[in-house]
Amino acid sequence: MIRDTNPKNHRRVKAIVGLRLLEVVRDRDLPTELLEQEDPARTIPRRLGLSDVVDRQIRAYGDDVRKGVYLTDQGITDLFTLVNRRSDSDEVFLNTGRELVEVHFPFRWGQVFSESIQYMFARTYLSRHLKHLFGRRILSFAEGPLNVEAQGLFFGGGDSTCYLISGICQRILEQIGHRSAEVSHTLCQARGDDRCRWDGSIIPLTEE
Repeated sequence: MIRDTNPKNHRRVKAIVGLRLLEVVRDRDLPTELLEQEDPARTIPRRLGLSDVVDRQIRAYGDDVRKGVYLTDQGITDLFTLVNRRSDSDEVFLNTGRELVEVHFPFRWGQVFSESIQYMFARTYLSRHLKHLFGRRILSFAEGPLNVEAQGLFFGGGDSTCYLISGICQRILEQIGHRSAEVSHTLCQARGDDRCRWDGSIIPLTEE
């Protein structure tokens, strides 16, 4: 489906990004209840996440992950553009961002430190993790606990795709602080602003 073979497009994006995105799409399109022996791809109306093409692409991305194959910028941009057409694209990208995060030691011990140290851990982990996923720095830090900005994100596509970053930031804060977190997408180039901006914070226990 989204397979860019142009040799001029460098492969820098981890295949896990495409895999998790299509898995979220598939899971959202599955009906909440299935009859025994029912094949949803045949018995319910066609949806993007249940098509044979998407199923094959999920398997292909799974193979890429196991083999350590990277995706091109154009390939991941085409995939994001396709998913961005969905009416629930905000939720799809938000959930995908969350699914792409699994904070490990020593960052997972953040709750034993002060909140300022937790935010320092979050900024450090976010910077490393995004570079790991996308093969480059795509965000810069602004003043504040976890306030990040970007201009001209390579995957573009509109406001919905920015929720991928929201989900990543939110899940990092939750796993480091071991509390609920919120992330607001306060500026967006797709809405006419000069840059994109996300403001994240750990919710105090008294407000949960």
